[in-house]
Amino acid sequence: MKNKYYDLVDQTFDFPQDEFRTEEGELYFHDIPLMEIIKQYGTPLKITYLPKISSQIQRAKRMFNVAIAKTDYQGTYNYCYCTKSSHFSFVLEEALKNDINLETSSAFDINLIQELYEQGLVDKDKFVLCNGYKRIPYLENIVNLYNDGWHNVIPIFDNNNEYYTLDKMLENPEVPMKVGIRIAAEEEPKFDFYTSRLGMRYRDIVSFYEDQVKSNRKFQLKMLHFFINTGIRDTAYYWNELSKCVNVYCDLKRVCPDLDSLNIGGGFPCKTSLASTYDYEYMAEEVLAQIKNICTNREVPEPIIFTEFGSFTVGESGATLYSILDEKQQNDRERWYMIDSSFITTLPDTWGINQRFIMLPINHWDCEYQRVFLGGLTCDSEDYYNADSHANAIFLPKLQKDEPLYIGFFHTGAYQESLGGYGGIQHCLIPAPKHIIIDKDEEGEYVTKLFAKEQSHKSMLKILGY
Repeated sequence: MKNKYYDLVDQTFDFPQDEFRTEEGELYFHDIPLMEIIKQYGTPLKITYLPKISSQIQRAKRMFNVAIAKTDYQGTYNYCYCTKSSHFSFVLEEALKNDINLETSSAFDINLIQELYEQGLVDKDKFVLCNGYKRIPYLENIVNLYNDGWHNVIPIFDNNNEYYTLDKMLENPEVPMKVGIRIAAEEEPKFDFYTSRLGMRYRDIVSFYEDQVKSNRKFQLKMLHFFINTGIRDTAYYWNELSKCVNVYCDLKRVCPDLDSLNIGGGFPCKTSLASTYDYEYMAEEVLAQIKNICTNREVPEPIIFTEFGSFTVGESGATLYSILDEKQQNDRERWYMIDSSFITTLPDTWGINQRFIMLPINHWDCEYQRVFLGGLTCDSEDYYNADSHANAIFLPKLQKDEPLYIGFFHTGAYQESLGGYGGIQHCLIPAPKHIIIDKDEEGEYVTKLFAKEQSHKSMLKILGY
């Protein structure tokens, strides 16, 4: 009778998969025996597997270069990492091994780039795309970076006032500053509002350039940027928005010969299910084919393509491990497994936007399973996890008397630490877990390094003024 947890997974998914396999009832993640990691470091535990960051970057570059060849696309491709996905030094150090460019969101991002330069990790030829709504400190940092010789820093205007302020700040540049404009894309029909709060209206962009930027010798408009909130998806909505944006690019190109780059933003998804069917190669090829087709029909040269992949870059490098403390039967139907941390503090997207991650047990794959609900330690009624991305339920092995059950949430490497307030106050004063880095040595063996200990009560109380 096939009633073991492994049987459930084997019957539901194509398993094993590239990053997951089992041996003797225990889970391996990128060939790393996670039970050995738990024995060494305990739980709760955050993991970053560095080689996955480089492999994702190389994968995207390869896909777009193949798509360029297949479609006979005449433009080139530039990969940017959006730092807001994860600002950790070890993430940037790994990503920058792969000849990438950077995208920023705030004033402190510029300070981060200056720190990377001082460490010899970046040079001044890198493209630095400056997005976001820009207050005075952000614009001042951009100007300082530009005056220091970073002539590929490109502030992307969100609104007219950013242009006026930057015009006053920038005094007699040696060469014109390259700038971009963000389009305010239309949101998906089911969204709470119609148009993105970020960027300029479609119909205002050409007139803004002609009335303000065209005659200003301080600036050179090089880039048009848009971002579709749903990501790059094979839907009528996405293809319609892409078409509108490319047509705006063509309109602008007719009056602005310097314009040569189209920034399609981020949007390649992070794998959140063992049943994922997203066809990355097809989408890269189709995006370029659509852009090429519109530009050909409009008799406009095909633009240089920029992307800003964040979650795709770093998401799949992360994992969060917990142990099951107890089982609670609250009624005839609902059985709870209590974890040794909080979803609200360690995986805030699970309650903030109902994000689902790949969730698997670390051990007991050879045991019978049952449907459960997962509960966190805080007193908040929203601190729970009750469904996988492929099904409106969770199944895990039954608890055994001789060994605790450990579980892992995988591909959690993007945004969770920054949204959870890493190093700061946590809900109910639940401490932030240990964080380790896993890399491979020259012989291909995995090596671990403790990046941060579990948060102490002293550090938290100090923040609170005690």
